Amino acid sequence: MAGFEAFNPFAKRESYSAQSLWTYRALSVITWLLSVIATGYYNCHSPHNDKAAYKHTIPGQNRHYATPFSLNFLIVDLYWLALFVFQIAYVWHLFSRDAARVQAATGVGSHFILNNLLHFGFVMLFVRCYFISAEVLLVINFFNLSSLYFRHGTAPRLIHIGATSGPLAWTFVALYWNGAIMFGAHNLAARILANVAIWGILVYGLFFLVAYKDYTMGFALSILTASLGVGQFFSKIIAFQWIFAFTIMAVLFLATLGIAVPTALGKELSFRREGAAVSTDQERAPLLDDQ
Repeated sequence: MAGFEAFNPFAKRESYSAQSLWTYRALSVITWLLSVIATGYYNCHSPHNDKAAYKHTIPGQNRHYATPFSLNFLIVDLYWLALFVFQIAYVWHLFSRDAARVQAATGVGSHFILNNLLHFGFVMLFVRCYFISAEVLLVINFFNLSSLYFRHGTAPRLIHIGATSGPLAWTFVALYWNGAIMFGAHNLAARILANVAIWGILVYGLFFLVAYKDYTMGFALSILTASLGVGQFFSKIIAFQWIFAFTIMAVLFLATLGIAVPTALGKELSFRREGAAVSTDQERAPLLDDQ
């Protein structure tokens, strides 16, 4: 077991060698660029393929395969732009002169690198209509990011948003979005099922707000649910889906403000479970208290 831990890139470590640190830095930058370039390119260009069915950008796929979970891509694009900026902040932590910041960033590095690779793979498959394979990658990434969240929930705020909550919120919503395309959810039965399934977003968001007081997840899911509501409103006005989406967005947003405003006013909030041990500098600076 000790030998496995030594080679396990996801294992928690008290310190990292200089070689390991530079490996994390290099792979984080390279895979982040890969993710950004693929997302940006296929947001504007379709794959170079002679088959007409494959001639779609990411927003083009969203329009062509309209489902009860189709999104508004103006909001999605703004979300991803903000997320990429937060991820730059995460990478900056890897190069910081503050040893505690470097340690916190390196601790989540393996999950961040895997997330970038899985997102790159998802984009490449999604624009080429391999929706089943794309969904598999989303499921893998959901477990990757969920593991990161529950193992490193006390990471500093900028690390948490860029590497954890921002990608996790997107991956959760993308499971609905791509899954609906994968199953061809177009008929009445599929829409009724979607009217029920959409409430899972509210349950998921409230879980993080109640259990961890994580306003970053609340805001992220609110934005993405707004994208869903706008997308559904303009695709099918006479339907329940956009009404449910805006209702969920409002509830999540108000609940999030209930957590974020007291924090901004100086009331201390912590992501740690009650009774959790505090043993390291990283754990002494929970996400909500770290500026």
